[in-house]
Amino acid sequence: MSSQIVDNRGNGEAGWSWPAIHPEGRKYGLAVFGLSLVFAFLAWETLAWPLAFLSLGVLAFFRDPVRVTPQGEDNIVAPADGLVTLIEQVPPPAELVSDDGQGGEGLGEEPVTRVSIFMSVFDVHINRSPMAGTIKRVIYVPGKFLNADLDKASEENERQHILVERADGRRMGFTQIAGLVARRIVPFVKPGDTVAAGQRVGLIRFGSRVDVYLPRDTQPRVVLGQKMVAGETVIAEMSQQPLIEGVSQ
Repeated sequence: MSSQIVDNRGNGEAGWSWPAIHPEGRKYGLAVFGLSLVFAFLAWETLAWPLAFLSLGVLAFFRDPVRVTPQGEDNIVAPADGLVTLIEQVPPPAELVSDDGQGGEGLGEEPVTRVSIFMSVFDVHINRSPMAGTIKRVIYVPGKFLNADLDKASEENERQHILVERADGRRMGFTQIAGLVARRIVPFVKPGDTVAAGQRVGLIRFGSRVDVYLPRDTQPRVVLGQKMVAGETVIAEMSQQPLIEGVSQ
């Protein structure tokens, strides 16, 4: 048996490496660093040095580390890094409830468990699909930029709803919510795309929140205050049999 230690991509030696920087963030980091060089050239060091450090912070914000998603088709994994700040029973958002007008079903109007994950500026802001399936909806809703830690941010802030459907027809939704500093939600997917659990689906710039609407036949496996790792932390597990409408289990 070979003594070679391999990484999760199946080659090379295991070891720490610098996380990649998502292309969306490289232009901002380089722009800020370029501005710091201009001020340095003008001998305005009181501005040059803070901007140089700020450019490093911007690049760190857009870091995109490799994640290893736990195996198991019934696992629902965290779509975002951050802290669990809310776990409550709520009706799903209207954009995820109703028929899409083309025969595509939504989540229904019955209350489901919502798990809210708050991302600070120090968290990775690449969001990932909670489960494998087909993207059925990507709905952008303009809105305010309240503190994303507030409960009303789910209804009032700029947000983007995503609905995923498994091959067996079971569906779940999650919502990317812009925050006090965040000013843009960037999608990587569109309706009709097939995604794997833990696959990158978008990002939110500079501090925000993601709400996960769990299927009614699941129970959360996380607690308030728990730290999430996108694509790795299992937040719930689907039961083997879907819940039948009107029949309690």
